[in-house]
Amino acid sequence: MSEKEKLKIEIDKLPEQKAKEVLDYVRFLIKQESEIMSSTLVSEPSLGKDWLKSEEDEAWSNL
Repeated sequence: MSEKEKLKIEIDKLPEQKAKEVLDYVRFLIKQESEIMSSTLVSEPSLGKDWLKSEEDEAWSNL
């Protein structure tokens, strides 16, 4: 059984008010993830030009 399936089972056991709190939290997590992805995509072009430099390859070569 997946974690999502387990979560659904547990949520069904909650009183309505607690389910609303869980829903609010899930929406917060989704929004947060979306904002992280958006900022990553927006910054990629400006950071990308530095990522392609040979100095960067050398700096990270030991990892």
